[in-house]
Amino acid sequence: MTIPALPQPAFPDLESMLSRKFGREIANYFSGSPLNRVSFLRTDQAFLSAALKHPSTSFLMFNNLNPLARDPSNLQYASYADVQPLIGDDPYSKSEEELVSEYNSAVTIPQLLFLGLDERNKLGLTFNLYTGSPFFALDVTPKGTIKSQAESLVQSLQSRGLTFLEGRIQAALPAEDAAIYAQARALLDWNARNPFCAQCGQPTMSINGGMKRTCPPKDMALLAGAIGGTVGEEPTERPDCATRKGISNVCFPRTDPTVIMAVVSSDGRKVLIGRQKRWPPYWYSTLAGFVEPAESVEEAVRREVWEESGVKLGRVVIHSTQPWPYPANLMIGAVAQCIPGGEEIVLKHDPELEDARWAEMEEIREALRVGTSALGESAQEGYKEGNLRLPAGTAIANQLLQAVANGFVGEAPKI
Repeated sequence: MTIPALPQPAFPDLESMLSRKFGREIANYFSGSPLNRVSFLRTDQAFLSAALKHPSTSFLMFNNLNPLARDPSNLQYASYADVQPLIGDDPYSKSEEELVSEYNSAVTIPQLLFLGLDERNKLGLTFNLYTGSPFFALDVTPKGTIKSQAESLVQSLQSRGLTFLEGRIQAALPAEDAAIYAQARALLDWNARNPFCAQCGQPTMSINGGMKRTCPPKDMALLAGAIGGTVGEEPTERPDCATRKGISNVCFPRTDPTVIMAVVSSDGRKVLIGRQKRWPPYWYSTLAGFVEPAESVEEAVRREVWEESGVKLGRVVIHSTQPWPYPANLMIGAVAQCIPGGEEIVLKHDPELEDARWAEMEEIREALRVGTSALGESAQEGYKEGNLRLPAGTAIANQLLQAVANGFVGEAPKI
């Protein structure tokens, strides 16, 4: 598989005091979206209605979280005419207040997301101060009361030679498409995982262009909360719910912070790497783990490294971050240094790793040159069987290892 180029950071050529002090910004795969999310317009039904039908609008369809594509490297965007049979003429024709008051849990509403505007297209939609091509994502998974319409749409798309890309991770897309895909997948997955209110257990409803979910006070279904139930003539009052009181009355998408770290020895000459049992032979990576509540990033780095490897860390510095839409992680990349005498590896705490070891910088550099790939993929030409394997350039682990192997903690550090 050809590894796509990484996205450019914002203003890559701009000289500034910060770039001179800390080095240039690093942009990782799944970041670098070309879209302006204009989040403040998600509550504007008039804007969403206009964006929905504009000739420049693109829709990215998903079936079971698999994106529509021509091939593994090229997404296929659709037009309003393509999706209209499933979503109807205009799901934004009424105010959100009206839609909430008419909520019917017996009817499946196709999950539609507003992603943002591509402002590079000056011939796109103009709304108030903003001009650009609107982008939406749509879940076309056949289910509920839209099962037959969704199946017909999926079959129609497949008859045109298109496919929904299967596989857990899509890492062959060009950087900009990868960022759009990541945003859409993470939000569709969150909506699909939260069909019920965490407080009262009743079905929830998507609002704000797919970015929030609310627990409606009434339900047109005769049996309140029974998805697929018989439709009643009058809305049924639902049980009282704490989410309908105060200011925290909606459910927001979750993002799970995860630390991932390149750990260097106290003398700066070696790097700590580890492997899980399920990985291919000789394949290692940097250590990683979730940030826990009431824990700083630096504390999480130190804790995770000690729990998994027994190594004790001193200074921790944040290097870069990577959105990871599987399902909704933010990978916080760090570089950390072991304290003198804290380099002994002990795997008796957390059994997550099959092995951990210290690798010389030259071994890391050689693996970065010819031994990188995605899990299950072949290494580059020149790789010798039995040598170290490392993650591909689309993984933040690769960027962290590139940094420490190429001078991040050298005599002229960027920190």
